[in-house]
Amino acid sequence: MKTFILGAALAAAFVAPAVAQTQATTFVQAGRVLVDPASGKVETQKTLVIQGGKVVRIADGYVSEPGGKVVDLKTSFVLPGLIDSHVHITSQQGANSRLEEVTESSAEQALIGARYAKRTLMAGFTTVADLGGDNDAVFALRKATALGDVPGPRIVAAGSAISVHGGHGDVNGFREDVMHVLRPGSVCSGAADCSRAVREQVWKGADVIKITATGGVLSNTAAGLAQQFSQDELNSIVESAHRMGRRVTAHAHGADGITSFLKAGGDSIEHGTYLDAEGVALMKKNGAYLVPTLMAGDFVYRVASGPNNFLTPAQSAKALEAGPKMLAMARRAHEAGVKIAFGTDTGVSAHGDNAGEFGLLVKAGLTPLEAIQAATVNAADHLQISADAGSLTPGHGADLIAVQGDPLKDVEVLKQVGFVMKSGTVYKD
Repeated sequence: MKTFILGAALAAAFVAPAVAQTQATTFVQAGRVLVDPASGKVETQKTLVIQGGKVVRIADGYVSEPGGKVVDLKTSFVLPGLIDSHVHITSQQGANSRLEEVTESSAEQALIGARYAKRTLMAGFTTVADLGGDNDAVFALRKATALGDVPGPRIVAAGSAISVHGGHGDVNGFREDVMHVLRPGSVCSGAADCSRAVREQVWKGADVIKITATGGVLSNTAAGLAQQFSQDELNSIVESAHRMGRRVTAHAHGADGITSFLKAGGDSIEHGTYLDAEGVALMKKNGAYLVPTLMAGDFVYRVASGPNNFLTPAQSAKALEAGPKMLAMARRAHEAGVKIAFGTDTGVSAHGDNAGEFGLLVKAGLTPLEAIQAATVNAADHLQISADAGSLTPGHGADLIAVQGDPLKDVEVLKQVGFVMKSGTVYKD
């Protein structure tokens, strides 16, 4: 795979907050620790020595030094901070979602996002990728969490998704004059216009380009879940993004949209509901990641089939169609050897509940270790942040969490994170 640079904005997100910049050394005394999830080896009675927001060494036994801060996790299981590769941090689905879409300003969305960012961090997720939201709100929140002004995970941000006119990602279901006001500049038609949309999104601050290659469940239009961009448009989008040093990830349900996007050289697939054998072969050939977002499928199906359904008729029909198919898709992909990165589409389901994805991944056939790898080393590789996140080996950022019990035997314990450190700063103890 090609290597791409996410840019100065993403690099800045991995600078420890100003409040954490101190010469004091922290000694995290861990009873059990998964230093490098790639190896799967659990080490016992270790001390992680932390300076300047990074792990500088790992000592045998429980050590400390005069003047240093000791964090006692001798009875806990310690592992790297978790990474959610697909969230929408400034919103959350509910009965008032359609009203909020036309009443909340960018500033309000940023402040709402601050609340959700804290919940996400307290749940043990120290890094997230926000894949679709108001540019001003998401980029402001990204900066605030990077500076430590807002407690929250580091944010890799796409901002507005590149979408076709009238498709998933465009504004749907309101009066025409309202839709014209709300339509983002990232909506495009034709290869040249889509190239323009990508370049403008990079100019506005996108770390990664998110596109809606197919229809989507929550767009309020009966347009199905199949391919929406033409092949020429997809080729233009991917080429333009790569030339600007950005990877491209695609919201994609239909098999036609998945394969067309991968043929264009796309880097990863979000959802992948109707992934078929051709799509699997292309993913393996390209080294592309699948982000299954099983929680999203489970959530929309339960809402659409339940007594308190707040979805529109168009949304409900697609939720009932797609939701039940996602678990089997993830199982097929895993059995075929497709690379999987953890992602939830949280904002569809509730912020702070992200760890619910672990149990669904295990139901899809992943071992607990593989599920944890998806949320650490795999997600870090997928987001191209492996030098900073996903592991606790020396040189990596001091992002770590602690739980009681053994998540390699029962991933459900990851729903009860008792300790959270990001960049050497303790946020939950």
